[in-house]
Amino acid sequence: MKNYVSITNIDSLPNWVDEALEIKKNPKKYKNLGEDKTIVLLFFNNSLRTRLSTQKAAQNLGMEVIVMNFGSEGWTLEFTDGTVMDQGKSEHVKEAAQVVSQYCDVIGIRAFANLQDKEEDEAELVINGFIKHATVPILNMESSVGHPLQALADAITLAENNTKPKPKVVLSWAPHPKALPHAVANSFIEMMHLQDADFVITHPKGYELNTNITKGATIEYDQEKALENADFVYVKNWSSYQNYGQVLNQDKNWTITLKKLGAAKFMHCLPVRRNVIVEDAVLDSNQSLVIEQANNRTFAAQIALKKILENQ
Repeated sequence: MKNYVSITNIDSLPNWVDEALEIKKNPKKYKNLGEDKTIVLLFFNNSLRTRLSTQKAAQNLGMEVIVMNFGSEGWTLEFTDGTVMDQGKSEHVKEAAQVVSQYCDVIGIRAFANLQDKEEDEAELVINGFIKHATVPILNMESSVGHPLQALADAITLAENNTKPKPKVVLSWAPHPKALPHAVANSFIEMMHLQDADFVITHPKGYELNTNITKGATIEYDQEKALENADFVYVKNWSSYQNYGQVLNQDKNWTITLKKLGAAKFMHCLPVRRNVIVEDAVLDSNQSLVIEQANNRTFAAQIALKKILENQ
């Protein structure tokens, strides 16, 4: 595997999860693999878990880490070919990607959707621009339409906590005051397509995601019906896909409560807005897996980097 940019890059999800769990027992086992190698992490958007867990994963593998907040510290990049650069953008990705490649062995990139232009977001200009012009592998730390490191951490968390041959897993929309991207939900759905599970997506009408991603999944518009007998409830807000980037409603009836959760385990990628997405009682209960999920972000990044380094 050269690049890790999508959950679909994984050749065998069960094998990756098993290997990640072994790494978790001994995080420094493969420290020699990254010796004398460097990863550059380029952040076009803010981060907490992704930044720290990816740095930790790289260090566990013996790599040197260089971090740059590109959005505030780098030149504004142009990604379109043939553009006359006589306006605000100072540097083209053609040069930037090649230059950064000279300083490292792997480039990690985090660049969110702008939620203004669906075609532009789905073109993944930032990450695809670096894939095209960089001379080293690319690690996706969340792009416009996907967050494969989070989805891999979610798969690890499910494996650690599942006790059934075929658990029921529900992805539920919940209200949020801001328009949020579809990346986490998209990658979680793609990951669940690789699982042996009873998988249900629930959201209000108007919040249907890209049908190319949700194809084959059960969609239920009644949240309480969807949550019946659930073993895991993964909660995430996303803006409308059809009315791209819009917040159609903020229905507080979709907030997750202990009563709704029942006996299920609660999952969320964080950060989470308390008493908007989910009530305090859920997050503070022993049914919440959110801290465990955050911890598993390190081992998701570490297994992805291990696969990349083994291919060099």
